[in-house]
Amino acid sequence: MTIRVLIADDQDLVRTGLRMILDAQPDVEVVGEAADGREAVSLARRLRPDVCLFDIRMPVLDGIGATRQLAGPDVVDPLAIVVITTFDLDEYVVGALKAGARGFLLKDAGPDLLMQAIHAAANGDALIAPSVTARLLAAFADTTTGAPPAQPIEPLTTREEEVLVTVARGRTNSEIADELFISLSTVKTHLASLMRKLEARNRVEIAMWAYETGRVDP
Repeated sequence: MTIRVLIADDQDLVRTGLRMILDAQPDVEVVGEAADGREAVSLARRLRPDVCLFDIRMPVLDGIGATRQLAGPDVVDPLAIVVITTFDLDEYVVGALKAGARGFLLKDAGPDLLMQAIHAAANGDALIAPSVTARLLAAFADTTTGAPPAQPIEPLTTREEEVLVTVARGRTNSEIADELFISLSTVKTHLASLMRKLEARNRVEIAMWAYETGRVDP
């Protein structure tokens, strides 16, 4: 299966570099490029790519606003958004998480991690770069409102609690399976149960709930 990707970044050199990396992959096709968030939203709605790669700070409409329009809570058929950022402002990343982004990388992450993030997003999964995770947790902790987190509609099982923590630490499904000595299908079953019980749309929201409730220490 070919993964169709849309790139949005206001820097020509960044877009060119990303396209060169992706064009070298046999299972990826770059279907469009945008230099600002508004153009990205328009192209994404028209082309319906499998994955969108968005910079956070873009003119006209920033990456958070573009993400919210394409993957926010009110979007019926959300697209998979991966944010690639220099991480200049940590609160932007937290905002993008809340807007519905599915993955996060630094711009110097390298081709291998970039492709892992794209494949994860295309498969309905999420990947947060390990180098980003610690700062992301700290930024999220600093921006919480102090309101008590929502309670699950049913109590979590012991195994679900274990899966919850691994998700919050940025593990992929394969890594969770290896770490907990369970099958991939069992991991997916637990994730589906967590999403139902926490009323979360994706694993990023599962991770955010884990941070809010103190399951993971920033």
